[in-house]
Amino acid sequence: MISSIAQPDFSNLLSTIERKNLLSYLEERQSKEANFTDGSINVETDAQLKKLSLQWQYLVNQQSTQISKEFVKNDKKYGAAQQSLAEVVINDKSSAEDIEQAMTDWLIALFNYLFINKQVILVRGMSEPEYFPAQNNQPARIEFAHGFFASALHELSHFCVAGQQRRLLPDFGYWYAADGRSAAQQHAFERVEIKPQALECLFTLACRRPFQVSQDNLFADFDTSASTFAQDVYKQAQTYLAKPDTLPPDAKTLLHALLKVCKTS
Repeated sequence: MISSIAQPDFSNLLSTIERKNLLSYLEERQSKEANFTDGSINVETDAQLKKLSLQWQYLVNQQSTQISKEFVKNDKKYGAAQQSLAEVVINDKSSAEDIEQAMTDWLIALFNYLFINKQVILVRGMSEPEYFPAQNNQPARIEFAHGFFASALHELSHFCVAGQQRRLLPDFGYWYAADGRSAAQQHAFERVEIKPQALECLFTLACRRPFQVSQDNLFADFDTSASTFAQDVYKQAQTYLAKPDTLPPDAKTLLHALLKVCKTS
C-alpha cells in the first residue's frame, strides 16, 4: 500500500531569498577559506564554466519553448551556446527526450570538471546505479541509472554524504534491498535516505527543476500511511538552508556551481 499522506511542497524551499542567502554563504566561504582546493566557481572568468552556463541556458530555452534552430542561431546570446554543444546534437527534429538526455550530458560534464582533482567521474550506467571506488590508478566511478538526470543527482547526493572511508567501498558500503522490502527494511531504508534526498532536493531546485521524494517501494504489502519520510526530507533540507555550514563539503561545491551556472538569464 502506498502512503496516502500528502507530500510537502518542495518547490517553495529554495525561494529567491533562500537562493540568494545560500549563494551568499557559499561565496563568502570560498573567499575566506585560503585552503579551498576545489577550484574557483566564477562563471565570469572561468571559460569552461561560462560555456557550461551558456549551454544550460540554451537547453532550458529549448526545453521550455521548443523554439526552432533558426531562431536560436540568429539569437546572439544563445548562438555561442549552440556552437559549444560539441557532443550534443539538437536540431529541429529533437524531442523532449533528446533535450533531457542533452541536459544529462551537461550535468556529467559539469561534475567531472568541478571534481577533476578528486579522482572521481560521473558516468551513465546501463542498468541500476552503482559506485565503484578508485583502483589501479583509475578514478572512482559514480554510475547512475539509465541515463536519468534525477538518478544522477541522487547518486551525487550519496557521494557527497559518504565520508572518505565509505568512498573506498563498493556502493559506499551500504546494503540495498530491492522493491518489495519488508516494513523493517523500509524503515531502515528511509532512515539512511533522509540526508541524501535532502541534498538531492537542493541540487534539483538549484537546477530549477521539480523534486519529489522516492520511497522506492511501490510494491509494499504493508501499510505505509504512517511514514513521515517526505516530511523528514523536507525538514532536513530546511535545516541545510538554515545552517548551510552543516552541508557536506562536496555538496557545498556542487551547490555553489549549480546556483551560479543555472541562474536565469
